[in-house]
Parts: sequence; C-alpha cells; structure tokens
Amino acid sequence: LAHPAMPRTLISVDPKLLPWEQETPVHNRWHPDIPPVATVEEGEVFRVETIDWTGGQIKNDDSADDVKNVDLTQVHYLSGPIAVPTAEPGDLLKVEILDVGPLAGDEWGFTGTFSKDNGGGFLTDHYPEATKACWDFEGIYAKSRHIPCVRFAGIIHPGLIGTAPSAELLEMWNTREAELQAKVDTPDAPTLCAHCHTRPLATWPNETGAMLGKLGHFKHGCKSVDFYKVASEAARTVPGRENGGNCDIKNLSRGCSLYLPVFVPGANLSMGDMHFSQGDGEVSFCGAIEMSGFLDLK
Repeated sequence: LAHPAMPRTLISVDPKLLPWEQETPVHNRWHPDIPPVATVEEGEVFRVETIDWTGGQIKNDDSADDVKNVDLTQVHYLSGPIAVPTAEPGDLLKVEILDVGPLAGDEWGFTGTFSKDNGGGFLTDHYPEATKACWDFEGIYAKSRHIPCVRFAGIIHPGLIGTAPSAELLEMWNTREAELQAKVDTPDAPTLCAHCHTRPLATWPNETGAMLGKLGHFKHGCKSVDFYKVASEAARTVPGRENGGNCDIKNLSRGCSLYLPVFVPGANLSMGDMHFSQGDGEVSFCGAIEMSGFLDLK
C-alpha cells in the first residue's frame, strides 16, 4: 500500500539562525501592511515551522542569566503571514490542526520565571529572581536535569495564532490600550499595580525590536521604505485580541479546529510561540515549556 504523502512544507526555519537570518522572513508585530510570505489554497494541507518565541535568546545550559536579561522587545516571532486567496473580510477562516511536534534535531525546550526587574510574572513579589529549567523531549514525554525525577506527557500547541487586523481594528486596539495604560498609578487603575509588582497592562507600538517580515528588522539588514510607518503603528503580540493572537490555550492541539475572523483580503494567518506543555492561560508569563516546532494544518 502506498503511504500518504507528507504535507508540503510551506514555511521552514532553522533554529540555529537568528530571526532576521531566516530564509523566509518572520515577524513579531500585527499590522495589515505586513506582506504575506506564502499562499495556500482553500482545503490544502501544509506544514509550517516556527522558531521559539525568543528567537533563540534562551540557551540549553545551566545558567538563568539569559532569562534574566532577555530582550522582551524582540519576542513572539511568528511564521507568516500566509494568504488564502479566497478569504475576504467578514469571513471565518477555519484552521484544522492535524499534527504538531518539535523540529528534528531541536528536541528540547525551556521554562522559567522572569526577573522582577525584567518582565516579572505571577507571584513575582514572592519569586523575584530569574530561574530556568531545560527539558529534553522523548516522544510525548519531557524530562529535565534541573527538576530531577520528573517525567510527564505534554500536549504540544501553538501559544499564538491569528489573522492580520484591518487598519480600523488596529486603530481600535491602539486607542483602547493607550487609554488603559493611562490609568496606571491613578485612582482609576483597574489592577493592584500600586500594591504589588505586575507586568505592564499594555505594550503599545514600539519601533525598537520590531521585525516586520519582508519589510525588515529594526536593526539588521535592509528595511523597506514603509518600515518606520508600519513599526510606529503595529500592535505588539502580548495580549490576545479579536484576531486570535496570544491565546495560550493548552488544549489547542492536534485534532482541534480553530475559527478566526478575517479582517483583510487573504486573511494573512500567522502563528508561533510553540509550547510542549503549559498550565491554563500561562499565568506565570514564561509558564510554558517553550520550543521551536511544526504545525500541519488544513
């Protein structure tokens, strides 16, 4: 009997290369003018590879200094955008997750807690120092030399997947998040920011750290003439929003179907931030086992 063909690899990455060195450009912001890097037809089965969310800043070693000093302006590198020619604004894009896994030769991941002075996280006042544990994958199982005598089965999933916003939706995001951040350190503050250390409520557009796919990187290589305009408007990827985005749903794995609204012609689907495992909502900020990986999609 003939074996079924492997899905076409639509986007490939090399985890040994830096994000701006990848053959197919990646991006870490949301904006309607970030051009697609690939196209798929409706009903096509294909594979997308992704680098880890930090773009290789965290190493497989026994020091947490890289977690302590991680550059959080340069994170959430996404593979895409991927255009679907038949998708139009107002449609729902159905994405079936057929399979997920680590990249061959890169079967490891990391988890940790960020320093109180750089990122913070859940219970930061109780655990203010950066920590890191590296995990080795054995099929569906993970084990760590930093947490002896523990071995468990994970559920691999993308922490971040979504469609591109329209210009109108992007303006809505930037307006409401600026209004939210303006309440910090005032009597109208919606959280306990004045009483305990928390992460920022919002991270608005910032040219520093921006990687905009074919438009370029803020520091390395050539930049399009449109780079600075787009970078000054493009939304950061930390919160989940109407387009999907940083949803961190631990069970969004093989066998799931995801329905995403379409805001621009072609939908412009992107994904990344692969996790071997995580708790609900990844409340400790770096609470997942972060990894590079692949998704087979339809």
